[in-house]
Amino acid sequence: MTYDVYTPLVLSLLLSAAGPLIARRVAPALAARVLTSAAVLTAAATTWSLVLLAATLLGAAPPVIREAREDGHPVTDPVPGAIGVAACLALLTVGVRVYRALRAERRTRRVLRRLCVGHPADTELIVAASEVPQAFAIPGRPGRILVTSAMLSALEPAERRVLLAHERAHLAHRHGPLVTAATFAAVANPLLGPVRSAVAFLVERWADEQAASAVGDRRTAARALARAALTAGRNGTACALHFTDRAVTRRIVALQTTPPPRLWPAAAAVLALGALPTLLAADATADLLRQLSGALH
Repeated sequence: MTYDVYTPLVLSLLLSAAGPLIARRVAPALAARVLTSAAVLTAAATTWSLVLLAATLLGAAPPVIREAREDGHPVTDPVPGAIGVAACLALLTVGVRVYRALRAERRTRRVLRRLCVGHPADTELIVAASEVPQAFAIPGRPGRILVTSAMLSALEPAERRVLLAHERAHLAHRHGPLVTAATFAAVANPLLGPVRSAVAFLVERWADEQAASAVGDRRTAARALARAALTAGRNGTACALHFTDRAVTRRIVALQTTPPPRLWPAAAAVLALGALPTLLAADATADLLRQLSGALH
């Protein structure tokens, strides 16, 4: 346990460093799924490692030590008491962060549901009369697409098809839950923040590729992105597809080149990197149980 319990934190840094690289080199659909899975596994492992570090305080409790010594059992201190206390404080911080993230997620879902009130259940597209150029997918059953009149008027007919195909891709491939999972992983383990950003970028690239395939013209898809970005930028608003995000230039350039390869070996390496912290945390758990068992029996 001496080393295994700390290793998931180190591997979190490696995953965060690998995230942006994978986002640039691997096909968006594969990269988004792999990075999200690895982030969730790593966040779970690091949180459990904090639990293990905090649990070592049980073995350091005076009654436990006294009883172990009276029974002639050797008493070992797997980690310093200060680290155990720090782990308790870190766990408390993680709990508060996750609670706040859950509240924010519920508020967002309530707002999105209110936007759909009054529309027939089979309505996919909701057009809102607004001078603010926006468009976004509303997950649910059924999923909806909300577009403002300002955004529609700013785009040409072919570009509108790109926009709708992009939003349909978000709904069809459940990009919302992917980003939510990566977000909660970063909430539990702030070291995974770059991975969350990479996943958010990748789902947009994924939807871009789906839209380009749907309309059969990558240049039209790139032009739609650029026009929407300029329209949103003039109004100082953030709209769907993250048109005002700094990564929009990378997305436009990507649509003007060939799609990236799948690179299964790289994806498998990232999955292994995400699974390794879980295995190490399991090994550390077995070590701690053996030590506590020796002290208590």
